[in-house]
Amino acid sequence: MQPKELAEKIATIADDKKGKDILLLNMEGISYMTDYFVIASASNTTLVRAIADAIEDKLAEEEVFCRHKEGYNEGRWVLMDFGDAVVHVFLEEERDFYNLEQLWADAPSEAFKGTDDGE
Repeated sequence: MQPKELAEKIATIADDKKGKDILLLNMEGISYMTDYFVIASASNTTLVRAIADAIEDKLAEEEVFCRHKEGYNEGRWVLMDFGDAVVHVFLEEERDFYNLEQLWADAPSEAFKGTDDGE
């Protein structure tokens, strides 16, 4: 799976689980760690964990496995490393506080147009 395809797949899974404000940051040439960040928000810690679980489970079905995961037990900011894509699932207020979009402002960004857009 190509990096952009992986990032879009992750965004779709997050959207299916009611993730909000999903954003893809193209990190190619900016960070040696990964090609894409996928950032999503959730309204509560249970939903943060549910989104993280869904991403991990659906990608495992396609033989794509999480290399490292942090923050799951707290459920406020779950970071998941899939190699070509790193996922950040935030509780809404945590996302506002850490503001990764501003930290990585040099990265081209693409808002994910999910199923709930425009409602």
